[in-house]
Amino acid sequence: MKKLLLVSVMASLIIANTAIAQTPAKDERMHWWREARFGMFIHWGVYAQLAGVYDGHVQQKSGAEWIMNLNKIPVADYQAVAKQFNPVKYDADEWVRMAKEAGMKYIVITAKHHDGFALFKTSASKWNIVDATPYGKDLLKPLAAACKKYGVKLGFYYSQAQDWNNAGGAVSRKKAADGWARPDSAAIDAYTLAHNGHWDPAQTTSTFDEYINRVAVPEVKDLLTNYGDVAVLWWDTPTDMTVEDAQKLQALLKLQPNIITNDRLKRPDFPGDTKSPEQRIPKPSEMDGIDWETCMTMNGTWGYRASDHNFKSTETLIHNLCDIASKGGNYLLNVGPKADGTFPEESVTRLKEIGEWMKVNGEAIYATKRSPLPLVDWGRCTEKQEGTNNILYLEVFNWPKDGKLIVPAVPNKVISAKIIGSDKKCSVKSQGSTVELTLPETAPNTYASVIKLVVSGNVVDATAK
Repeated sequence: MKKLLLVSVMASLIIANTAIAQTPAKDERMHWWREARFGMFIHWGVYAQLAGVYDGHVQQKSGAEWIMNLNKIPVADYQAVAKQFNPVKYDADEWVRMAKEAGMKYIVITAKHHDGFALFKTSASKWNIVDATPYGKDLLKPLAAACKKYGVKLGFYYSQAQDWNNAGGAVSRKKAADGWARPDSAAIDAYTLAHNGHWDPAQTTSTFDEYINRVAVPEVKDLLTNYGDVAVLWWDTPTDMTVEDAQKLQALLKLQPNIITNDRLKRPDFPGDTKSPEQRIPKPSEMDGIDWETCMTMNGTWGYRASDHNFKSTETLIHNLCDIASKGGNYLLNVGPKADGTFPEESVTRLKEIGEWMKVNGEAIYATKRSPLPLVDWGRCTEKQEGTNNILYLEVFNWPKDGKLIVPAVPNKVISAKIIGSDKKCSVKSQGSTVELTLPETAPNTYASVIKLVVSGNVVDATAK
């Protein structure tokens, strides 16, 4: 018992010392991120070549990037797919330009996902874009150059524990039946249960600790050394991680003193800088006082699946962005590029339309704080301080049919009210703590119209808990 207590105390001291060694202070490191509010997630790898189809079977559920695990594809067979992966239409400059024009301030790309395939040159494993594909070139270097050119922050997603190709990597226990009802599902499931989730003997010729030392540590070092400033390191699924293994990776952060990390290295011992709710937008009370970022797909999958055309509408995506900003969070919106290196047309269209909205209304998103108002049925609200005044940005989704917009819990004196991007006027009437705006008959924007309401002093936080 004393030995266990000593180990726990030592681990805590190591973590604390690493946090102290990582300078500058958190508020300074987080400043740009807290103002950004909007970023692009990119899931890309060998799975894009399969596009959600294996052995004639069209994958119907879960992310297409999980196709190797869901269908228990043997390591040799999956690695053979890489021999076809040749993204000759990849244009990093075009990717970053699209992100910037959409109003996104940073990009996080899957430098290595759970299939263990690295989009960069590394000596830690031959399972990388340079050594395993006919393309033969590092995909991250031109992306880093384009991000620098356009002033977009660059971040790397790295699957630190799960790795289905490099021996010793962890595997989340997904049954074969989760992929499709293949004849040998029962036998494969029995094997995976007996081998800690692994389905191919090639996955178990090394231990997890050996994998961390041989692959994960040197690859993360490569990422933090060879691509200039790295703004974000986005860990994922800490399956089988120990404090000792996580510490080896955490220690590498000193290579990028300004880097921001999420909470997925090893919970709860390594909380990182940001919480990372996935595919959902939290309630206002869940993340009060916490830096958080919702990551979300445009359709139903992270990686490219040719059969999935069920994309969220531009209106929904803009409403999500406003909702998240109104609760003090960031929106990391995913694109799953095709195997040739191009974005799906549906994604391109939505990015362009979001960008058009952001060009007019971006001030209601960037550098704003969570809403001080209780939830309203007409839309969302963000806040920004301006000297001794406060600006309330009212993002109106449901334009009032009677022309009257009621804003509750604002006893402050109203200085001005203006519809952003419109020359149409709105009048203001205050009564007690309620502000009533009389608006034009029609909304100036079909997705969300924004009213800039400037009031004197601070608005007391009256958010619904």
